[in-house]
Amino acid sequence: MKKSDYYYDLPEELIAQTPAEPRDSSRLLVYDRATNTTEHRIFREITEYLRAGDVLVVNNTKVLPARLFAFTKNGGRVEILLLKRLDLTHWEVLVRPGKKAKTGVELFISEELSLVVKDRTETGERIVEFLFDGVFEDIVSRAGTVPLPPYIHEKLEDPDRYQTVYCKTDGSAAAPTAGLHFTEELLAKIKGMGVEVAEVLLHVGLGTFRPVKEDDLTDHKMHSEFYRVDEKAAETVNAAKREGRRVIAVGTTSVRTLESVADENGFLRPCSGDTEIFIYPPYRFKCVDALVTNFHLPESTLIMLISALMGRENALAVYREAIEKKYRFFSFGDAMFIK
Repeated sequence: MKKSDYYYDLPEELIAQTPAEPRDSSRLLVYDRATNTTEHRIFREITEYLRAGDVLVVNNTKVLPARLFAFTKNGGRVEILLLKRLDLTHWEVLVRPGKKAKTGVELFISEELSLVVKDRTETGERIVEFLFDGVFEDIVSRAGTVPLPPYIHEKLEDPDRYQTVYCKTDGSAAAPTAGLHFTEELLAKIKGMGVEVAEVLLHVGLGTFRPVKEDDLTDHKMHSEFYRVDEKAAETVNAAKREGRRVIAVGTTSVRTLESVADENGFLRPCSGDTEIFIYPPYRFKCVDALVTNFHLPESTLIMLISALMGRENALAVYREAIEKKYRFFSFGDAMFIK
């Protein structure tokens, strides 16, 4: 399978620059795998496709104000993107320009926060040690800003619109964007229908968004991301699997978490760790039965993941239909329900 097999041409004007208001007013393309048919709805109407006993699995990660600006002793400006926490003081980060972040260099962010570059990874990221006195998350919340993807050029007036309404645990460099469509009211309605909601955690880093450079997919290496599945989530999903009820992932990050943990029969165990799972055809899903997702970049690992669920040709055909009907694409774009 080649990277070029997942290319499609997207008009730039269909790249969403601002989130839908309200959240659940975005459009929803419903794809039925059994009949290879589509329907076009509004996201809040997803309730018509859910039923009592379904388990909706969401990723409760919270986006850190992970974009920081630092200065060298000579006054040079450096942009830093927090990617992955390694321990209490050490992080893997992306630095631009990298030439100003040689090993041993100290960079100054604020009176409360500085860092020392400790190492360089094979793929060019830096391992740094932060120097601070206090609670790191509090200090970063004052010094940093929420990073938006490079294809979004509009200023985000309300940073909370790049967070899900159920976010809890700081640690992501980007939002699990399929979850941005849910409002608290819609979730309450869904739960009232008898649908269970299980929360898992995957801190979104470069693993999801790193471009696929190699044309042969087997040569692509995913960046590792931290996940956690607690006992409650495992029990909820396992009960559904035993009873033949649907497990519906909200977003590709939830898919990657579930499929990283599931055994061959789709059952989960409470655990945490790092995952480098790369899902592309032909992949046999062990746990996930359906997926709520956004529309993804051409030749990305995300369009490869949904192609594993719905078939590559079907995915590209549905994307062509979405383009014809002027759906909005990427992080602030519209949604798709693959059932």
